[in-house]
Amino acid sequence: MVRVIGIDPGTKSFDFCGLEDDTVILDTSVSTEEIIRDSGLLSDIILETAADLVVGPSGFGIPVTGIEDIGERELFLMSLIKKEDRKKNTLGMRASINRMKQKKLPVFFIPGVIHLPTVPNFRKLNKIDMGTADKLCCAALGIRDQALKYNKDFRETSFILLEMGFGYTAAVALKEGKIVDGVGGSSGNIGFLSLGGMDAELAYLLGGFNKELIFRGGVATLAKTPDDLMGNRDALNAYVESAVKDVIQLTASAKPREILVSGRISRVKGLFDELKKRFDFPVRRLEGFPVKNVKEAAQGAALIANGLAGGKYSEIIDAMQVREAKGTSLDYILLPEIDILKKDYGV
Repeated sequence: MVRVIGIDPGTKSFDFCGLEDDTVILDTSVSTEEIIRDSGLLSDIILETAADLVVGPSGFGIPVTGIEDIGERELFLMSLIKKEDRKKNTLGMRASINRMKQKKLPVFFIPGVIHLPTVPNFRKLNKIDMGTADKLCCAALGIRDQALKYNKDFRETSFILLEMGFGYTAAVALKEGKIVDGVGGSSGNIGFLSLGGMDAELAYLLGGFNKELIFRGGVATLAKTPDDLMGNRDALNAYVESAVKDVIQLTASAKPREILVSGRISRVKGLFDELKKRFDFPVRRLEGFPVKNVKEAAQGAALIANGLAGGKYSEIIDAMQVREAKGTSLDYILLPEIDILKKDYGV
């Protein structure tokens, strides 16, 4: 048996899920602000758990990479934050990663959806965010979930995962245990905090903007808290219909057996029932390990860590071709201007 940890760097909290095969050995959630304040906290949790392998906070993702090989290039590709936009939270995460690197902890960083060879290149054109690394983790957990529920092989699973997070809404399509397409939180429709994919004319009129704008303009502007969402019809209809549209567009790439739903906002009272009314497909919640505190992405990250360490979920890693991921999330932009940026950051 291997001891592993999966880390999910959420907008509001960092979740830590530890597994020893199917036994949960760590079920801890820490506020993102606390992680920013204490750069040694991630290292302390890993050391206390005596983990053999850890899937670290990977952001937009990179091909599977050990922490000893993380440099400025990799940090940029995982964050996609330009030097002039680096804020307190970015510097805090960089400090945490550098601390883990100094301690030579067994931390690995993993890809996002766009890095996978199972997604055809033509679907990647002019895309950056097709689903960040945490969405890939949720998809891995979904493979386990569906295989267990219907007594199927991992390679026989087929579903669309809808992740309704506090910041973003995203969706990922799977066919025969492989991710074949995805709609990222910053490229799809409106989320709770995020405005989602921006109208190109709006981008022109704004005349440029910093990274923080991507976290604004969501339905939280109308419904201030998640609990207010059900009481504001415009916010609710915009949010739920946008999630449905994200899923429906993926049915052009895969015909799902069902829709699996995860994420913090999906647990708002009444919202899941409202969502189910809008689909012709079967819809159910993504089930994971018996935990109390951590969200699905952290559980999926732990599952991937188990597979990378040669544990019982190696077959899921093989089916998803996680180890075969390659390239960067900037490789498919059909505009020459991106080449200047890539050169500046050694990409």
